[in-house]
Amino acid sequence: MKGERVAQIELLLHSHPEGLRRAEIARRLGVHRSTISRYIDKLAEHIDLYEENNLLKIRAKEGEEVHALSVYESLAINLSAEMLLNTSEFQNPHLASGLRKIAMNMHSYAPKISEAIVSLAEQIDKQLIAQKESSAFNAILEVLIDAWVSGRIVRIVQSLKGFDSIETELAPYFIGFRETDGARNPITVTGRLRHTTEIVTVDISTITSATILNETYTIPDNLKPFKFSESPETFDAIDMIPLSLKLKERSAMNAFRKLIHGKPQLEKLKDGSWICNMDVENSIELTLRIIQCGDAVEILGPEHYRRRFKKRLEDVLAIYR
Repeated sequence: MKGERVAQIELLLHSHPEGLRRAEIARRLGVHRSTISRYIDKLAEHIDLYEENNLLKIRAKEGEEVHALSVYESLAINLSAEMLLNTSEFQNPHLASGLRKIAMNMHSYAPKISEAIVSLAEQIDKQLIAQKESSAFNAILEVLIDAWVSGRIVRIVQSLKGFDSIETELAPYFIGFRETDGARNPITVTGRLRHTTEIVTVDISTITSATILNETYTIPDNLKPFKFSESPETFDAIDMIPLSLKLKERSAMNAFRKLIHGKPQLEKLKDGSWICNMDVENSIELTLRIIQCGDAVEILGPEHYRRRFKKRLEDVLAIYR
């Protein structure tokens, strides 16, 4: 665990060259502030760290210093940022901050482009002030980025029009724009749903809260094409069963996403587990999904289905005895 924490701190510092306070690093990693110094000391054994104004930074090695951009590179960045300003629904304060740093760097040799970039940063600031919802959006985006950089699963709650809030757990693989027919392209997070192999893409603007969990993941090399997550639907089927389940964690519901089922009725218990009641297709696929969840899911009813599920497990075990 200690080596894993050290690696996470290194990734965070590389992602925040402006530096991070020790307390902020502890918060992002979900550990107590009093223990973070030990991990930082361990990292300092092989990485040149220094603190400036209480901000911990990685000292650039010789030859890694940021070089002055050419006029052509400067203009390309200016045009790209302007395009981002005009096509993104929400503005980001980090973009404005980064643009100002670039503008300062090029002021001596490209003053006109420098002034244009500063003006662009001011436009972003004005939109941030006008868009109150941008603050909440960017806070969630930062959590998703931290989860992505540190390789940790994140619990998200979505608010979709016409449906109750949906809570799920996601291993973020990629954050970026999704092309649409409209003028504004949503910023999305793509990743694997926990307890499944399903990869989905979620519009970040639909996420109302995001929490990093103390569980790591790795991104596979052979990713399949991403797709936008579908809104939940209700179905009617010829053979449905009124299933009652006990879930150790709500994210276990991800295993049933592809099954035909009605709207789940969820109740949280004092011990943190959940009771879920829903009509669901009575099929071998349902059995396989429950087995897939292991001890994270228990069948409470109906009793005849619980007995049949138990008999199936006993028949399978008998083969291997």
